[in-house]
Amino acid sequence: MRSRAVVRQAVADDAEAVAAVRRLVAPYKVMSPAATRHMITVQSPGERFLPLLAEHDGEVVGWASAGLNVWTSEPGQAHLSIYVHPEHRKQGIGSELADRLHQHLTEVGAVRVRTFVQPDSVTFAHNRGYDGTRQMHFAGVELTSLPEQPATPDGIELVTLDDVDPRAAYTADTIASLDEPGDSPLDSVDYDQWLEEIWHSPSQDRSLGVAAVAGGEVASFTVVETDGDRMWSGMTGTIPAYRGKGLAKLVKSVALRRAAAAGITSAYTSNDDENGPMLAINNWLGYRRVQTEHGLLRTL
Repeated sequence: MRSRAVVRQAVADDAEAVAAVRRLVAPYKVMSPAATRHMITVQSPGERFLPLLAEHDGEVVGWASAGLNVWTSEPGQAHLSIYVHPEHRKQGIGSELADRLHQHLTEVGAVRVRTFVQPDSVTFAHNRGYDGTRQMHFAGVELTSLPEQPATPDGIELVTLDDVDPRAAYTADTIASLDEPGDSPLDSVDYDQWLEEIWHSPSQDRSLGVAAVAGGEVASFTVVETDGDRMWSGMTGTIPAYRGKGLAKLVKSVALRRAAAAGITSAYTSNDDENGPMLAINNWLGYRRVQTEHGLLRTL
């Protein structure tokens, strides 16, 4: 008889094994072991974040996490994610992880939880009370044949994010995020927590991230997160007063070229089904869809 997997809370030293499971299950989601360690260890206390993993014979075969969404004014919103090694599915691992996380979220006051699942996990989620129609598209591009870089408009200066004051970056990020597609608004982002979780994340390479600056303010920006020779577009945004000028296309084009020069060979990103403008930019850059996940909700 095959031994049963053991579920326990994840700790910092599990980061490398957790990153390996994530990459195996979802290779289009770029997260280095250092970034994974950061995710396990650095959160807002109000998030009540719970990281779990499943071990079988000493090998990490599953990873899951859940917590409250603290960057929204709507109380009780939560997130949950589960990854199980393909060779260890249909053995109750995903069910035990889900049960533990749902119990935790209920205890900390969550009223609604969002998860994103691959197509072959939709039935699993439906059987646990999840439903919905939102889609998240993941796409990748090899950085060997990028289109010609757009011209820089008059009055715009291009700089790398390591030359941007973090308070200015925070202001642009929080303004640009207000109309991001989602179930609840990103309208309550604490600066100190943003600084710790986002700006100081070990995955972010600010020498590759690019900002378009106009009149001393960040008009548009793109964040680059790296893992070896792969990169992830953490966020690309333009504040409303500068939209329609092609700045998002420009900063992302410049960042991809800088990444290619630094030895990055492939880039990945994600876009909500409703984010037509960014989908068009990524198509122009040569991104091609590699996976579509289903965004599902459950009321607790």
